Parts: sequence; C-alpha cells; structure tokens
Amino acid sequence: MPTALVTDSTAYLTPEAVEAHGIGVVPLHVVIGGQERREGVDVGPGEVAEALRRFRPVSTSRPSPQAFLDVYRALADEGADSIVSVHISADMSSTIGSAQLAANQSPVPVTVIDSRSMGMAMGYAVLAGAEVASRGGSAEEVADVVRARCEGATVVFYVDTLEHLRRGGRIGKANALLGSALAIKPILGLRDGGIVPLERVRTSSRAIARLEELAVEAASRVEHVDVAVHHLDSLERAEKLAERLRLRVDGLEELVVVELGAVVGAHVGPGTLAIAVSPRA
Repeated sequence: MPTALVTDSTAYLTPEAVEAHGIGVVPLHVVIGGQERREGVDVGPGEVAEALRRFRPVSTSRPSPQAFLDVYRALADEGADSIVSVHISADMSSTIGSAQLAANQSPVPVTVIDSRSMGMAMGYAVLAGAEVASRGGSAEEVADVVRARCEGATVVFYVDTLEHLRRGGRIGKANALLGSALAIKPILGLRDGGIVPLERVRTSSRAIARLEELAVEAASRVEHVDVAVHHLDSLERAEKLAERLRLRVDGLEELVVVELGAVVGAHVGPGTLAIAVSPRA
C-alpha cells in the first residue's frame, strides 16, 4: 500500500468503493438546530431536507485537523508510505485548511489537493487516483491523475430556490440572479471552484431539460466519460434524467444516481438536481 487516497464526505463515494480501494474518508459536520453531527455518520440527507423544509437552522463546519491526522496515521500504520488527500473546493469550505495543518504533522508525506469541485466530479477523480495507486503509481503520478480528472470535469445543477445558497454564503457570482429569483429557475455551474450562473429559464421542466442538454454537450467533447446524477430528496426526477442521459451520451462508461449528502444539501436545498460529467483519460 505505497500511496493511499484520502477524501472527505462530500465526494459521496459508496461504502463499497471506499472499502474496495482502501480510501480514507473524513466527514464534514452539519449543525441542525444547534446540534453538530458528522455527515454520513450521524446525519443523512433526509434529515437535512426535512430540517430545511421546516425552516430549522442548518449550517455546516469543517472537520478538525485532528480528524485528518487520525486518518493519516491510521493509513501509515497500515503500510502507506505516502498519501494524496483530495478535498472539496476551498471556495465552498475551509476543509482543506484542516487537511493542510494535519499534513504538516503526518508520519508520511501528504499531498493535499483542492479539487476545485465537489460531489462525484471529485469522487471520480479520487477513484481514478486509487486505480493508479493500486498499480504501484507514485504519489506524484496519483496526484497528476487526480488533478487532471478534476480539471476536466463539468458540473451543472438546478436549484428550486437560491435562498439556501444565499443563506450559506455560497452563492458567489450567482448573486446577480437574486433580484429575479422568484421569476426564474436558475441553472448554475462550478467554474474554478466557485458557483457561477449559466442560464435562467421560466419553469422547472425547462430547467431540467436544459440541464440535460448541457451535460450531453459536455460529454460529446470526449471519447470516454463517467456521469453522475445528484439530487436532494428528488429521486424520481433524478432517475428519469439518468435514463435519458444513458440513451443520449456516447462513450458512457459509468452512470450513477447519487443523493447529495447533508453538507452540500444544506446549501442547495430539497429538489436540487446536479450532473457531474467526468472524462476519462
């Protein structure tokens, strides 16, 4: 186990994938009604969606440096001689700061990577890095693959309302849409780690149709691609969207439907649909 991979809970990797590749996962924290819980451990997306619908206070916080250091030490004890640690965009969370502080105390060298992304756009990059590591790749080779997958990914998403992003301070350049938020359904994207407005349409059905078109366009630019459809408390719409993408995307290697976890869900709100398009090398 020369090079090990670590990520955080916003990669939304399945437990099976985490176990198969020996990936360390550090959970971010969600605070609901004053009670702090760990994403994927003490709280799930359903509880966050319900809290948001009831207008209960919901916020998020980064893990402590000690939480990262515990994972780094455990992997070193298991035989890792280097670690590549991949995390949610620094524009979305200060999580990477904790990882960097812990890296300075790690018993083995740690390369900390700001994915400039989140969700399966980051998750697919982590899995690609783990594949390289399993073939004996060096930490530098693993990091290069992770960065390439992150940089090549496209993330587009639709939210029922901008209110949750506004409250969480994650709205970025999409702030310009707030003045007409009641009259539009915004399509947003991730660019260089931040949320940017892409288009505005009048109905949710048109927004989802346009989301599909943008994903197909992104996938058409590469030969082999993995796609993830994310949602929060909107499984039926996500599955229908996934089925349409399965029929339309050439070169599709893998397509998964993954519910957004508590941390990202707290900022985007129920009804959100997102698509991550991740080209393979």
